[in-house]
Amino acid sequence: MYRDDGFRELDRQECLRLMARAPVGRIVHTRHALPAVLPVNFCLDHGGAVLLRTAAASELVRAVDGVVVAFETDEVDTVTRSGWSVIVTGRADVVTDPAEHARLCRVGPRSWAPSPAEVFVRIEPELITGRELIAGHTLRGTRLPF
Repeated sequence: MYRDDGFRELDRQECLRLMARAPVGRIVHTRHALPAVLPVNFCLDHGGAVLLRTAAASELVRAVDGVVVAFETDEVDTVTRSGWSVIVTGRADVVTDPAEHARLCRVGPRSWAPSPAEVFVRIEPELITGRELIAGHTLRGTRLPF
């Protein structure tokens, strides 16, 4: 980001605070050697880990288990031309430990499209970055008229 470009970098704690209030994000992974983006509901776990709940037999599980993915969530206000975006990058793993699976059934996200056999995918954050757009600023730092 450049000085006076209207964006402000967010620190890790700000990113986690904003993510905690967002209901939906997007997981970015590779599908047939091409980038794929899928909207998902989620929640945060210890240390800022992103938790997803999905069908055990889903294509998503096969695509992301054991690989590095990106996860993005945001909030945009088109009226004030402001908002924020947070990106988490890290390894995604299917939770296989029975005790941890039981804990996540109690505290983890609820699937919006329930399946008879569901698993949790945990993305351990190796990198968390975020930025906020300050309403109405241009590249030169001047205010835009509304």
